[in-house]
Amino acid sequence: MSAPAGQHTVRRHNLALVLGVVAGPEPLSRAGVAARTGLTRGTVSSLVEELIAAGLVTELAAARGGPGRPASPLRLDPRGPAGLGLEVGVDAVGACVVDLGGEVRVQRTVPSDHRDDVPDAGLARLAALAADVVAEAGLPIAGATVALPGVVGPDGVLERAPHLPRWVDVAVGAAVSARLNGLPVRAGNEADLAALAERWAGGPTDAVVVSGGIGVGAGILLDGALFAGAGGRAGEIGHVVVEPEGRACHCGGRGCLETVAGLEALAAGHPDAVGAAGRALGVALTGAVHLLDVPAVVLGGGYPRCGPALLDAVRAELAARVFSRAGVEVRFSTLGPEAALRGAATAVVQGVLADPSALIARP
Repeated sequence: MSAPAGQHTVRRHNLALVLGVVAGPEPLSRAGVAARTGLTRGTVSSLVEELIAAGLVTELAAARGGPGRPASPLRLDPRGPAGLGLEVGVDAVGACVVDLGGEVRVQRTVPSDHRDDVPDAGLARLAALAADVVAEAGLPIAGATVALPGVVGPDGVLERAPHLPRWVDVAVGAAVSARLNGLPVRAGNEADLAALAERWAGGPTDAVVVSGGIGVGAGILLDGALFAGAGGRAGEIGHVVVEPEGRACHCGGRGCLETVAGLEALAAGHPDAVGAAGRALGVALTGAVHLLDVPAVVLGGGYPRCGPALLDAVRAELAARVFSRAGVEVRFSTLGPEAALRGAATAVVQGVLADPSALIARP
């Protein structure tokens, strides 16, 4: 039998409850928050004071004109703790800061080729870019998440990245944290973070979100949550075999999806490369749709730049192969190549909203 919730557990829950209501689309006064949450006005007032002191909530000037004492609406503090998103790509590093309201304050990506580089060199460039972006944003940073182009275990260690042969079993979070004065830093797969960004931007709750780059990855959304698999390796769609006798892949296999539909293959391919990529994506996604029973596919990363020909080819392949009366919605991402970076930063913000007590000293 579970033990009763203690005082600090209740407080933690109530802080998150109040902050979640304040973060909603409708500005509410303290009385409005009390009515929405079912908490007493005294409890709400006490919790709001803590959230204001922590820089998470601000109280706006009351609107005047009606009878009685005017109510002061609450909102998330735009000067409050923000999320830092970082990304290590095959040939670039990126950083962005997202505030509590989900707005991107600063975002920057710079070239940084990591194919033959040791991890320390790439992470040093990433940390330097992060420091510049944080300084420009001028906001306190609650934490950071690093998006990585490979298999990231539950412990945040980059186990392998097919296009970064020297990046094996790299504790990226700890290494970046040490370079950023001990800031809490987590790490995740870039396709997973891109999928979460799509969901947080109002995208489908059940979908396969494909991130097309030099490699090809996918984030799987089921009932609004990320499905990462038992070891965090779900979504490696780029290494689904679509041409058994095809070209050699960086992973050691042959005929993997990314040998046909990766951006390097598209750039170096024949005139019908886009159509071939779309057909290969359709074949691989048919298996994913049949296995997971998802109604939507989102093509992100560099794929939107390929235009309607890619979209049409994927749609045609799925229409011909998928056993579904309703069909499968296929569309391009509206976030494009920045989805993983935004997802990484927003993951920090979502963590703050889910558990603000981590930033508030106990009374």
